[in-house]
Formats: sequence, structure tokens, C-alpha cells
Amino acid sequence: MDYNVKEMNGVRVIELSGRLVSSCAEEFKERLSVYLSSCIDLVLDFSQVSDIDSSGLGALVFVLHRSRSAGGNIKIACIQPRPRIVFDVTKVYRVFEIYDSVKGAVNSFSVSD
Repeated sequence: MDYNVKEMNGVRVIELSGRLVSSCAEEFKERLSVYLSSCIDLVLDFSQVSDIDSSGLGALVFVLHRSRSAGGNIKIACIQPRPRIVFDVTKVYRVFEIYDSVKGAVNSFSVSD
């Protein structure tokens, strides 16, 4: 999994690339925990995420819980068809705010503040 971090309108956006699966789930949790130490609101750009498994979903939920415990939130943007199926089948889409675009996810932070 590759990570590219940028800021948009004061919100940290993390562009993810690759597969969020068991072989990288622990690294994902550690990496996002570092990002959360300086910013509790994140947008995860899934436009380049090709696959996700149950370990990847577990890592996402872990990071979401950590963010919300600190008073923040994590929003997901641009989920591709294959990962979307996993979100739908497991119904984890009920836990996350999911947006069709990064811009929409970023803008939702200013609306909810």
C-alpha cells in the first residue's frame, strides 16, 4: 500500500494506492495512527485502491474509532467497484461516510462544523 498525503481546504487527504489486505493491515493502522496524532479529521481517497479484505476493513474501523474517540472523523471518497462490493456485502458502509469525490468529502467537514 502506498500513501500520498496532501491538504485540501485545511483537511488532510490521504491518497491510498494498492491493496488494503491482511499483509499490510497492521502497517496501515500504524501509519494512519501517526497521521491522526497531528490531525483527527481525514479523508481517505480510495480511487487507487484495487482490493480490500476483512483485515483491511478491520484496520479501517480501528482507525475510525481512534479518530472519533479524539473528536474527529474519517470520511472515504472514490471507492472503486471491487472494494465497494466488500463494503456492501459486509454492510460496513453504514459505519463510514462515503463520498463520490474527494472534494465532496473535504467540503463535508466545513458543513458539519
